Amino acid sequence: MDNDQRVQLRVLGISYTQLQMGAFALIMAQVNGPYRIPIMIGEAEAKSITIAFEGIDPPRPLTHDLLLSILNEMDAQLVEVFIYKFDNGVFSSELTITSEGRTFTVDSRTSDAVALAVRTSAPIWTTPEIISEAGFIINASTSRMQRPDAQQDDPADDAPQQKSADSLEQLEQLLKKMVEDENYEEAARITKIIEERKKQK
Repeated sequence: MDNDQRVQLRVLGISYTQLQMGAFALIMAQVNGPYRIPIMIGEAEAKSITIAFEGIDPPRPLTHDLLLSILNEMDAQLVEVFIYKFDNGVFSSELTITSEGRTFTVDSRTSDAVALAVRTSAPIWTTPEIISEAGFIINASTSRMQRPDAQQDDPADDAPQQKSADSLEQLEQLLKKMVEDENYEEAARITKIIEERKKQK
């Protein structure tokens, strides 16, 4: 992909989710833009990213500190992280590394890639397609979050509904509420359920 078409991201923060034991939501934000992307990660990765993001010096090096030390000893540098795929709720990333005049890429879990990026200040990039599919956008006029492809609010949405709890309409209304409340991890889960329901129709 042309570098001019890629979208740069930054770490906005990490929040705990009760959807799954030991799961956290890594919130990535578009640099100079309104989009937000929630990425589900494990507890160890969340701790590692938080420590580096907050500038905390752990008493013993964590796994990502060890990897960075190895890169430094090999006179290698992390050039960038590229989140290049989003499939069935899973993000795939690659690291671009330079060493002794050679540049190469290595596949990586996104959580590991971000953990290294925050330690080196390496830029994090993704594609416009991933932003559109997995991201949320801030509605500047209302200071709310909404899906890029979401329909505008209809006053009729506030009327009493007699739909079943598991209907697509009900799920979409719930999604809007989660986004308005900035509950990104729950919104991501509901979005995935909606997509699966639509595939079954």
